[in-house]
Amino acid sequence: MTSSYPVPPFGKPFIEASSKRIRVLFGGKYIVDTKQAKLVWEHPNYPLYFFHTSDLASSHLRPTSQAQEGVKIYDLVVGDREAKNAVTEFTDKESDLAGLLKVNFSAADAWLEEEERIYGHPKNPYKRVDVLQSSRHVRIEVKGVEIANTKHPRLLFETNLPVRKYMPLTDVRVDFLRPSDTTSVCPYKGVANFYHVELPNGEVHKDIIWYYRTPQPECVQIMGFLAFYDEKVDVWVDGEKQK
Repeated sequence: MTSSYPVPPFGKPFIEASSKRIRVLFGGKYIVDTKQAKLVWEHPNYPLYFFHTSDLASSHLRPTSQAQEGVKIYDLVVGDREAKNAVTEFTDKESDLAGLLKVNFSAADAWLEEEERIYGHPKNPYKRVDVLQSSRHVRIEVKGVEIANTKHPRLLFETNLPVRKYMPLTDVRVDFLRPSDTTSVCPYKGVANFYHVELPNGEVHKDIIWYYRTPQPECVQIMGFLAFYDEKVDVWVDGEKQK
């Protein structure tokens, strides 16, 4: 039977209604509180929330001199707080986005779906993330130096992304690890911290390992496990070198 649902990744913009209550917090005020938000895919793999112009009071919008065809750009203002160029209104009547506006996700203090806070960007309803315990034998080398060796990886399968191999800290050469100040945010997994790898010859490979101290509930199995950028290291799985 042929499905009537669209198949990601989508062309842009792809628009669909959201059934969730969405609130946007800025400057101690919910500047948006709506049950009529739209999910819009400007990028192929994840959406952002767009709103009807009536969902955000004009008193919080200060026009800017930014000139772009088919859009108006506003500063977001609440009392003494402001976020420059944080709101985009789509004015091209020929566009599917006409009558909608977008608040830059990072400009707001917090975003809520119903009563749950979200991070990074909204979750893609067409994506799933699965973590599975595996018994595959995984080895990692950097410039010929073995950094990790385990038969107990946890494999993270995320739609449209490479399978990531999370390894117990006890199966990684911790003497080569150097803490990094780098962090990243994923709405599915949480806030990641990073390590550099310093080889015996003093060569440093920056931010090639990451881990989650307190992952989101759906990915709690990877808590404290380490993942490597396969693209930046040499990886063997069950004795076969990965390309």
